[in-house]
Amino acid sequence: MSTLAIVGAGPQLERAIGRRFAAEGVDVALIARSRTTLQAVADELSDTGVRAEAFPADVTDRPALHAALTAAEQRLGPIDILEYSPAPSPADLRRAPLVEATKVTVDSVLAQLDLYLLGGVAAVQHVLPGMLERGTGTILVSTGAGSGPVIAPHVANVQIATGGMRNWILNLHAALSGTGVYAAHVAIAAYIGQGGHDSQPQTIADAHWRLHAGRTQAELVIQDLPDDYLDRGLANKFVEP
Repeated sequence: MSTLAIVGAGPQLERAIGRRFAAEGVDVALIARSRTTLQAVADELSDTGVRAEAFPADVTDRPALHAALTAAEQRLGPIDILEYSPAPSPADLRRAPLVEATKVTVDSVLAQLDLYLLGGVAAVQHVLPGMLERGTGTILVSTGAGSGPVIAPHVANVQIATGGMRNWILNLHAALSGTGVYAAHVAIAAYIGQGGHDSQPQTIADAHWRLHAGRTQAELVIQDLPDDYLDRGLANKFVEP
């Protein structure tokens, strides 16, 4: 039985991804900061008959992330599938605000690099050696489509970081050819849970499963943004109520 580790596991998209893979008999390790949220999702997934456990850790704390992934491997076995898709909370955005392209500074980029790029590198490099040794594995990294396919100047400091992550994963896809290990990037141009059919968490989760099962595409772009997305700004989950 395979094990999926979801790093940056939230209650919306990542919950749907966990449910989709659990439906195929895959065990699920959930890694993020909130133990309460993780445990609720783990309990829900466990009811489907797979093993699902919570491993709280902040992805910007590299030793904690390493410890969480190690604990997941000890409890659930080797990580065969990694899905990396962290997102900032409103509190994170107060501490490290999103910055428009003309106002980017070194300091405004550093926190975003820590979350999106360096955390992703750490997570991937934790699981990749074992995958290469076993000759099988899947790495799926999801970011906003401003990482490359879509222009989003109102969140330019984030896109510097996610653009770097996207570039690495596309190169990793090429470098892993013939090894049995597969890496792909998912670029999400959608207000998840707020738009049409293609914006719904379950639809995007289905796309993740197809990528894992098909193992051919280097990148999938999910395009369901309205024409006025630049005027609308952030998705609701990033806005204080």
